[in-house]
Amino acid sequence: MLAAIGAALICLVFYLPALNCDFINYDDSLFVTNNPAIRILDLEFIKWAFTTSYQGWWMPLIWISFAVDYYFWGMNPLGFHLTNILLHSVNAGLVVLITDRVLRLGNFQEAMVKGQDSSWGRSATLLLAGLLWGLHPVNIESVAWVVERKNDLNGIFSLGCILFYLIYLEKKDVPCERGGAVRSYLLSVILILFALMTKPVSVVIPAILLVLDLCVFGRLQQSTFWRVVVEKLPFLFISALIAITTILMASGQSILVPLDTYPLISRCISSGAALFDYCVWFLYPVGIIALNLIPNPLPASYIVKTVVVICLTVFCLYSAGKRPWLTGIWLCFFLLLLPTLHFFINGAHSICSHFVYLPSVAPCIALAAIIGRSYQKSVSDKSRLPRFLIATVVFSLLIFYAVMIEIHLKAWKNSETLWTRVINIRPVGRAYLYRAAYLMNKNRYLEASNDLKVSIKMALSAGYPNVNELYALRAEALYKAGHYTEALEAFTSAINVNPQPNYFYHRGLVFNALGNTREAEYDFSVAGNDTGPIDSN
Repeated sequence: MLAAIGAALICLVFYLPALNCDFINYDDSLFVTNNPAIRILDLEFIKWAFTTSYQGWWMPLIWISFAVDYYFWGMNPLGFHLTNILLHSVNAGLVVLITDRVLRLGNFQEAMVKGQDSSWGRSATLLLAGLLWGLHPVNIESVAWVVERKNDLNGIFSLGCILFYLIYLEKKDVPCERGGAVRSYLLSVILILFALMTKPVSVVIPAILLVLDLCVFGRLQQSTFWRVVVEKLPFLFISALIAITTILMASGQSILVPLDTYPLISRCISSGAALFDYCVWFLYPVGIIALNLIPNPLPASYIVKTVVVICLTVFCLYSAGKRPWLTGIWLCFFLLLLPTLHFFINGAHSICSHFVYLPSVAPCIALAAIIGRSYQKSVSDKSRLPRFLIATVVFSLLIFYAVMIEIHLKAWKNSETLWTRVINIRPVGRAYLYRAAYLMNKNRYLEASNDLKVSIKMALSAGYPNVNELYALRAEALYKAGHYTEALEAFTSAINVNPQPNYFYHRGLVFNALGNTREAEYDFSVAGNDTGPIDSN
């Protein structure tokens, strides 16, 4: 328990600078800042939360958590970030508790951590597992981005579900603990329901529990296959029910990309490449950014990455007999990522670091166990060099993680810093657009128009069909900056692509500013009553 508290407190300290971060113009407006529903916490809101879906996803507990934050903090982003930090810190503690059960119950004890006799050595291994996961750079986005409350809150319930299942396994064969075993089992079932009320990716938890039974705990040697399966039926029933509901909601809102638009073979290749990149991010977490788009067409490197992933998967499955823990680690990593891969594509994102939040738990536990075992073995060695080298590697790794946290939290300070980092590492037109929208809201119109000029160029190169929206937004920025001639040209370009009445109204304003009243009157007549603003959000 002390190791769990220690991991939670250390993560809390390292992530406190996130309190200085602002809301981001990347879904934060949809979920929080421009969402009037969360501003009244009453029974009507609770009903709304449980009957509303966002792009097909059912997440009532997320809406409720945002409403509670708003009740206490209003629109002060500090409160929302504080909740994220606290939730993530608790999750780091839960990883420690899960690691403790896994090492005591599983065949990790013999295969990986044999020789850990000292209590301090075991505690150090548990603490290390929590820190490797809690401070890992792939999880920074889940803490620094308000919207990724989905991960933090889902982590509480998902990890809690797994923890109580492990407690059930620990107690079920002890006669005096059977009552506690039943309570733990029921709590585990309840927690998976809560997890699914925050994020549908938890539908794979029944499969994760089965993987733990078969690959880590070797329960087929102790009980029949059917007993193991029957234990999973309540979890499976709840997961299937939520999965079907989610699919129906998503299909009804037409957010899933159809097969004729993105063929199955392309989905398989891009999914394999995504898995490869997630592995690279876990092992070498450098250059992580908030926006990674699927390239079109898919490059040849994606095929190579997919082949590597297939070979790795075959090797891990083939090793099930001799190294079941390796098979278990890979299956836990893969299964928890499966719902986010491009088989079920609903957007243009190739990889997102927040998708690795739960999948990274198993590799971090394994890494901590390997390091712990290696250090304990070195204790019996007369030479102090192995112990020194292991300790140096661990401290260097944690210091590297701490530095990466500081760098990334600076990038997440506001929308300008976030999209500037994306542009500096991997420039895409959408990043310029998002930064321009932020700059316009800060009345920095000329800078915004320059970003939009780049965005338009990239959009034209990529064949983006709605480039008229970019032309119109740039025209509005130029108009507000007093560059009327350039604004006139940009509005005309927008009209040439898609002659929306609203564009005529705003071009009429530009004509008026230039003193061309006749042209302005004509544009106003075409616009009619369509006099709304050019939206930059």
